This record gives sequence, structure tokens and C-alpha cells, in this order.
Amino acid sequence: MLKRGKLMATKKMKKAQKKKLGLHKTKPVTLSHVDPRGKARMVDVGDKEVVRRSATARGFIHLSKETVTLVRENGLKKGDVLSVAQVAGIMAAKLTPQIVPLCHPLELTQILVTPQLMPDGVEVTATVRCVGRTGVEMEALTAVSGALLAVYDMCKKVDRRMAFERIELVEKTKEAL
Repeated sequence: MLKRGKLMATKKMKKAQKKKLGLHKTKPVTLSHVDPRGKARMVDVGDKEVVRRSATARGFIHLSKETVTLVRENGLKKGDVLSVAQVAGIMAAKLTPQIVPLCHPLELTQILVTPQLMPDGVEVTATVRCVGRTGVEMEALTAVSGALLAVYDMCKKVDRRMAFERIELVEKTKEAL
């Protein structure tokens, strides 16, 4: 059994260790889409300020060299892969609240989807903008995912080894009106 003095020393040592590791500043993690009972809920954004918001996401799909050549030469039976991917990304961004259950429907002011053919696949970048009370990062990520899925769909007959990689949020901004 520890005496009171030793117990205090142990607590001080633990506190010093946490401080040294940078753990003394951590706050408890809370999830905004979970209620106190742990059930999913849609966040109330009604009291948030309306601001100009933007988010950019990026993703990549690896293709074989032969498939890259077919895409470059527009040699696939389904048509122009990059144009279809661009339109699919735009459509996906607009449908985000129907795909991601707890997303708020937003009035999007701009959706830019740019598929770019690379030596080993297709990189897609999407930027989504709105004026609203909540961010558009899910719309940007969904746009990238939809565009990459379209590439996969158009190339699946000729390339069974395609692989998605690095679907990520690159930037998120908000500014007062």
C-alpha cells in the first residue's frame, strides 16, 4: 500500500510524463453526429453564421500502362473516360446528402471536377463552394469518389487490377460575407 507522500509523488510523475509527451493539453474527443446516448443524429446548424465555404479534395486510381494508353487515345468502347468522370463527379457532389445520411442539403454555388491522366492512372481534384452554415468537404470528397468510380466502371473490362488511393481532403476554408 502506498503512503500518501508516495502517492502524491506518483501522481506528479505521471503528470510530468504527460506534459513531456504533450498529452496534458488534450481535450476529450467528442463526435458532433453522436448524441449523449451514442446514437447517430443530424447536427443542428441553425445558429451557425452563414459564410462563404470551400473545400478541395483529391484522389487517385492506379491503371495499367495499357489502360492509360486506351484512355489517352479515347480507345475504350464506353467513350471519353475523363469527360464522363468529370460529369459523374459533379453529379455525385450534388447528391451527397442522399449518399451520406447525416449531411445537410446545401445550395452549392460551384463544383469544379478535374480528372487528369497521369502516367500510372487518373488523379481527380474537386473543389466545391457554397454560401451556408456548414462546410462542403463531404461534397468535395463525394465528387472525387464519384469521378473515380466512373473511371473504374469505364475501364473495368480491360483492367482488373485498378486500385483507388489517397482520397483525401486537401483544403477547407470559410470566410465572412
